[in-house]
Amino acid sequence: MTTWTLAPEAFDSPDASALRRDYYDEVASRYWKRPATPREIDEGLAGDGVEQLTPPTGQFVVGRYGGKAAACGGILLLDAERAELTRVYLRLAFRGKMGAGLLLRTLEDEARGLGARRMVLNTRLDLIEARTLYVRHGYAEIPAYCSGPYMEIWYGKEL
Repeated sequence: MTTWTLAPEAFDSPDASALRRDYYDEVASRYWKRPATPREIDEGLAGDGVEQLTPPTGQFVVGRYGGKAAACGGILLLDAERAELTRVYLRLAFRGKMGAGLLLRTLEDEARGLGARRMVLNTRLDLIEARTLYVRHGYAEIPAYCSGPYMEIWYGKEL
């Protein structure tokens, strides 16, 4: 039986870097309604603050299914009580294999380990699969806690 393993991993490991590229490719391509170019992906990842996803300010997690890099996500501490869920991604070939819920639980555990008592996130309205996942796992719509060009809806959950 094929199983999931999820664990913290350096954001710049080869697997984590490839997952982050795939994540950005998917969300940018959907937003632009055309494939993102390699240059656009490079530009989008440059200076994106991912280096903060290491203790004590955050954590980055990679999920593997049957040993293959399949999923990633990060948490960023916003203050003493709140962590932000970010860069949650499952490669298309691994969706529907129960990994998304495991990834969220792992990220929530990591946030608790860093002292957070509440998880928050922002996303776009067109990312329906992500929004459905969050609601299914106990996240509820909250007032905006930040602003930006790709932020259209905000969610939160008590840990």
